[in-house]
Amino acid sequence: MEKLKYALFTGCTAKQSTPEQMMSTMAVADKLGIELIELTEASCCGASHLQDYDDFLSLVLNARNIAYAEKHGLTMVTICNTCQLNTAMTKHRLDNNEELKAKVNEKLAEVGLEYKGTSAVTHFLYAIIDDFGLDKLKEMVVTPLSQFNIAPFYGCHNIRPSELQNETHKSAENPYNPTSLDDLIIACGGETVDYEEKNKCCGFHVELQAPHTAAVLTGNAIAGAMDGNADWMVTPCPLCHLKLDTQTAHASEAIGRDVELPVLHMQQMVGLALGCTPAELGLNHHLAKVDFV
Repeated sequence: MEKLKYALFTGCTAKQSTPEQMMSTMAVADKLGIELIELTEASCCGASHLQDYDDFLSLVLNARNIAYAEKHGLTMVTICNTCQLNTAMTKHRLDNNEELKAKVNEKLAEVGLEYKGTSAVTHFLYAIIDDFGLDKLKEMVVTPLSQFNIAPFYGCHNIRPSELQNETHKSAENPYNPTSLDDLIIACGGETVDYEEKNKCCGFHVELQAPHTAAVLTGNAIAGAMDGNADWMVTPCPLCHLKLDTQTAHASEAIGRDVELPVLHMQQMVGLALGCTPAELGLNHHLAKVDFV
């Protein structure tokens, strides 16, 4: 198998609020023999907030980031659901609207860049599933997670809208019945937990506008996993991770019951199965303690 190589768009969160996600991404890539070229010139995707304020600016910003991946001649891989949505949505719009693409390139020309549409955009979750392959991953597992019931939490932005799924992922999935994280858990030897909230919103993007609603969404997600007898939750999104790991006090108050579970980044779960140490994966950064024995 030819060595996989991607242009890594880290986004903001993995370099600041969740450094353990960056640590575990690089540790897993090393174990799998995947080369990640970090796009150090790239900037924030707009986090689905800039998009509401200035749509054109958000397009220019994300096209600029993709253009850096194009200069490397590589597929861009993301490690944040919201980064994936905004980057893939920009690509979708520009690739299907030559006039808009030309306007964006007028601005990019001011910094010596051009968006061509030659680089694909995918999340690290799907790079593992589609490009590396779950069967090969299973062969590399040295510490099966068979003693753990693991609740997948997909979040919103990696599985919606469905037209982006069909364009960017070989194994496009139904946002109402996603399977990618469940399949990854099984490949790592874990037991999946099915629960109603696994493909719903964590509340992150309404935190400022409607904090009570955000807390209810967070609380319901954790409670659903707990009621399914989960030992852990796992998510491919650092924004979901922040809500589920750090907002349990507000969430407990909002839904009237105590809720708390260890929440792992997807990369941490894979890393544990591949034999990485908890220290290599930054498990000490979590507020809800992760017991791995």
